[in-house]
Amino acid sequence: MLIGTNWGGDAALAAGGAVILGHMFPVWLGFRGGKGVATALGVLLAIAWPVAIAAAALWLATAIVFHYSSLAALVGAVAAVLLAAIIVDPARTLLIAGIALLVIIRHHENIRRLLAGTESRISFGKG
Repeated sequence: MLIGTNWGGDAALAAGGAVILGHMFPVWLGFRGGKGVATALGVLLAIAWPVAIAAAALWLATAIVFHYSSLAALVGAVAAVLLAAIIVDPARTLLIAGIALLVIIRHHENIRRLLAGTESRISFGKG
């Protein structure tokens, strides 16, 4: 991502997209990896920090209120797209929309569990 930043805006966006794809679909794990939420936040911080801060705040608020990390990730991803459409240029908005779409797709099982009421909850307290 830093190399892309030094090469210019389009290279930085391409690098950001590559970072997300590499973390979500790593070659050495048979293209099965994580859901990319933390990596998405890092890319957002690099390409549109106000969007990243707002999305992270919404993630935290959603996690505190509803106690579902997956729901918080989905809310943050969708909010990032909406905020990007208002705050940043179309190229960054397009990348953020692509990232959000990947996050949503990777959370398909979590969405099913949320709808069924069987998704695991997070706890913020001791014990």
